Amino acid sequence: MPSNRTLVAALAFLLSIAFAASPFFVEGFAGFDPNQFPVPQDDPPVQPAGYAFAIWGIIYGWLIIGLGWGLLRATQDGQWHDMRKPLCLSLAVGTTWLAVAVMSPVWASVLIWVMLLTALAALFLAPVEDTTWAAWPVGLYAGWLSAASCVSLGLLAAGYGYLDQTTAALAFVGLAIVIGGFVQGALGRAPTYGVAVIWALVAVVVQNIETTPILAYVAGGGALVLVVPTLKAFRS
Repeated sequence: MPSNRTLVAALAFLLSIAFAASPFFVEGFAGFDPNQFPVPQDDPPVQPAGYAFAIWGIIYGWLIIGLGWGLLRATQDGQWHDMRKPLCLSLAVGTTWLAVAVMSPVWASVLIWVMLLTALAALFLAPVEDTTWAAWPVGLYAGWLSAASCVSLGLLAAGYGYLDQTTAALAFVGLAIVIGGFVQGALGRAPTYGVAVIWALVAVVVQNIETTPILAYVAGGGALVLVVPTLKAFRS
């Protein structure tokens, strides 16, 4: 009978495949419909430029390859097992996220924060060794979720009329910078986390440099600040 660690390793690998396959079961999702909000969110400044979402292809592929490597080579490793447990929860929620997002931005925001918090737990528990297959793909995933979770709050704040679009964008892009800097600094490794947050912030700059320059300056400044702990993580 397979051990508990073997079952969790297999589950993590299968969930990574299901997570990557989930877009194929939700046709035509290209972000929230502006009319899903009481105040329609046409071209919201808090949202990064569309090209930035291509990072999902790398995230999906790297998680599958990394967790597949771990299933074959580190099934019984204690650190891998500790990482896999919260990561399984994050990926399980992630497989449902697109289907929920089509129906409710509010619930989608709740779920993406669950995905983020469990992904961060997995990242801090990730093995110190085997970084290419464990901490680095999980770091890229958690870093992108850090930005995306803040974007979701910015959309809700503006979409439900609590803040205007620019104020909401400034507040929650600022939150993404704070979270990104704190996590990368505290972690001290897995620089892919910082790379993903910087990638998102640069895409916010691209989205807003002509239309909302103040937001572009804040996002660009935040990206520059995050370069410091990210480079330190590379050196470590």
